[in-house]
Formats: sequence, structure tokens, C-alpha cells
Amino acid sequence: MQAKKALWQLMGILVILAMVLAACQPAATPAPATEAPAPIETQAPAETEAPSTGEMPAGEFPVMPGGELEKALAGEYTGTTVVVDGPFTDADKVKFEESMKAFEEATGIDVNYIGSKEFEGSISIRVDAGDAPDIADFPQPGLLANFVRQGKIVDPTTFISEDWLEQQYNQSWLDMAQIGGQTAGVWHRFNGKSLVWYPKDDFDAAGYTIPTTWDEMLALSEQIKSDGDAPWCVGIESGAATGWPATDWMEEIMLRTTTLENYDAWVVGELPFSSPEVTNAAETLGELWFTEGYAYGGQPSIVSTFFGDAPAPMFEQPPKCWLHKQGNFITGFFPPEAKAGVDYDFFYLPPIDDAYGKPFLVAGDIMAMFNDRPEVRALMEYFTTPQSASGWLETGGALAAHQTATPEMYGVDLERGIAALVSQATSFRFDGSDLMPGEVGGGSFWKGMTDWVSGAADLDTVLAEIDASWPR
Repeated sequence: MQAKKALWQLMGILVILAMVLAACQPAATPAPATEAPAPIETQAPAETEAPSTGEMPAGEFPVMPGGELEKALAGEYTGTTVVVDGPFTDADKVKFEESMKAFEEATGIDVNYIGSKEFEGSISIRVDAGDAPDIADFPQPGLLANFVRQGKIVDPTTFISEDWLEQQYNQSWLDMAQIGGQTAGVWHRFNGKSLVWYPKDDFDAAGYTIPTTWDEMLALSEQIKSDGDAPWCVGIESGAATGWPATDWMEEIMLRTTTLENYDAWVVGELPFSSPEVTNAAETLGELWFTEGYAYGGQPSIVSTFFGDAPAPMFEQPPKCWLHKQGNFITGFFPPEAKAGVDYDFFYLPPIDDAYGKPFLVAGDIMAMFNDRPEVRALMEYFTTPQSASGWLETGGALAAHQTATPEMYGVDLERGIAALVSQATSFRFDGSDLMPGEVGGGSFWKGMTDWVSGAADLDTVLAEIDASWPR
């Protein structure tokens, strides 16, 4: 992946000239998180001039003035290697490597990615053995928190300015990067969860309309039921992980019925599951799932239906159920012949109380730094740009966490539409169960929701048992 030395020398000269010219221009002003980002300075490995619209040709990316990435573009770190570890394998590994090509070609730095399906176990072994990668991609911030507590993680704000981060990310993403009293990393790609899928052509033919409030969604559910069908396609079976879709619903409702401060307190064990706030969220979910005729197959089928099979009746002719809440990854379980925008579409899971705005539940990857070297800093700076996720943006499968990502960067209509929806969110919060200790978020919470939905235990008992399971 290295370029010839002569080529890099020429490129270095060109970049230096570009930097001199850029220095004569006024600095870009960071934009508020709720507004479209202002145009930002870019450095390119060639003499191509960036368009005045802020869009960048392939291979270019924004650069923080005065940072290590700027020096890397001048050829100072050519020939060095940065090792990245994470959970990407197969197609996702290819997409990550594609996303790194622009950085590698522009800087001469080689990015060596080591992906493993056993990452969550192997990373602890590597770190304990003194063999930590330079950067690791954490899909679960709870695991990253362990290394923050051990003092193993370099705070990126020691070399990336707050102004730059505020320009690249919505404030909620910056808040979610705060772990253990420091900024633990920078967000990369993510999947949106606050989506409701429906069979578009049949939906339109039936005369149904997209709900924009929770009450409208309940009215739509009642209308579908009165027409003789079940409104909701629901399934929470997932082998050893059975129950996780129910925890997602709980998180969605918490974000729509209480403050972000209460949500944050809940996921760290400071707001009990038996609190009025969490109890209310569960009761609200119960009203939707347990109302006679609302869930396809009835309440007993919810626990026995594999989550990936849950939306299947939506594609029958005529549909047997009409609404399915799940993240954007669920399209991988849809019939292969189904066409987005024709056979199915999506809408935002509506707010319940306007006081809490339009929150969006997400799951994604945060890049954290173990080893502090200039070339590693340069790559961390690159991760703050949407171009660092271009492999997914161009072919589908994930969204960029960066507010500087433009619709034109998305090569798939579906992701472009979801990104547009996400841009309207007033706040973001990470999947709560992934932030909780493993024995809760991946244990008692899953089990408790399953027991409650199946009727094996009442709600008060389940919530008390989850509280008792929290490690103290």
C-alpha cells in the first residue's frame, strides 16, 4: 500500500504549497450542532481544487489545521505503520480497508487492520500482555470503559481541538464519548435504531398515513386492527441473546418519556429499574405489545419468534402485520427481491412527549487510542471525518457519525434517507444495554424482559431482580 518515494516527495511539495495558500484564507468557523456545518479547509494529495460547495472529490478529506494529519500529508510519517484491531471481518473488513485507502495514499502511512470475531475477548488478552494495538474499534463502550479505568486509553482531546470536534460531531456524540471523566475516543460509523419499517406499496394502497406522534401511531395500530390485521410484527428470540429487541424498545421509550440525564443515570446504575421512570417505560411498552390483537401471533409468539423472522409476515400478500421497529441492519433479513422505496420503507419512531424532543437511539463504533505516536494521532484525526467511513457510505451497511457527512456521500438511497432522518434528531444516545455491565445489559436485562413478556414473571418482580443483579 506504499507509494514510490519520488511520488511522495512531489506530493509533499504540492501539499506544502496548498498549505501556504490555505494559510492566506480565513479560518472556518465551527457550526452549531443543529445547523449545517460550515465549509472546512481541506488538504489533498494532488492539485485538485476543492469545490466551493464544501463537497470533496474522491480521495480528499478535511484536515484540522496544525494537527498531526497535516504533517502526515506533508510526508513526515511516510513509511510508518499504524495497527488497528476490532470486530470487522469479511465484508466489513473490506469496507474498512477501502475507507483507509485515501488516508494511506495521501500520507504514506500503512494501516494494518487485524479483525476478529473474538475481538471482545482477545483485546483484553492483548492489552494485559502489553501488546495493545495502536487503535481499537469498540462497538460496546462498556468494554472500552474498562481500559479507561485502567489508564490505558489516550484522551484524543490532548491533540484534537474542541473546536474541531464540535465542528465534526453533534454535541450528543461528544457527550457519549465521555467515559470515566475523559474523552475516550472518536466516533466512526453507526447504525440507527429508531426506525419503524412498513410495506410501502400495500400501506399506501390501504390509505394509511405515516404517524408523527405516539398517539397517531397508536391510532394507526387500532385502525389496522379494526381492518382485521395485526399492526405489529414482533419477535425477541435470539438464542442466548433472547430478549435484546425488547431492551431496545425500553431504551427508545425511556428517551421519549424522561430526561437524557435520567437515561444516563439509568445505564450506569444510578436510576434503578424499579424507579417510576423505568417502570413507566415498561408499562408503555406493554400497552403496545400486550393489547389484544396488536402483536402478530399474540403475546406468546413474541418470545418464540426469531427477531430476523419477525418482519417476514409484513411481506406476505396481503400483509399479516404492518409495522416493525428495528435498526437499519434488519433489511438484511428482508426478502432478497424486496425493493426499498417500493416494497418497504421506514419512518421515525414518533416522540411521546414533545418536551424530550426527537431522540435517536444508536449503536456504533468508537475508535480509541492505546499508543501515542504522531502517525497514530494522524489516523485518529482522520477518523473524525466522514471520509474515514466511505467504504460503508458508498456501498451501504452503516452511517457516518459525523455531522459533516453530506447526502452526496451516500451511494445507497436507503442509507441516504436514513441519514436525512437522523439529521433531524435533537439528541442521540447509545444502546443502553451495551453501556451497562455485561451481567446486566447482556444478562439480567435480557432475561428479565423475556420472563415478563412470556408471562413467567410479573413486571415488579422482574425489575427488582434486575436491580439486584447490578454489580456493586
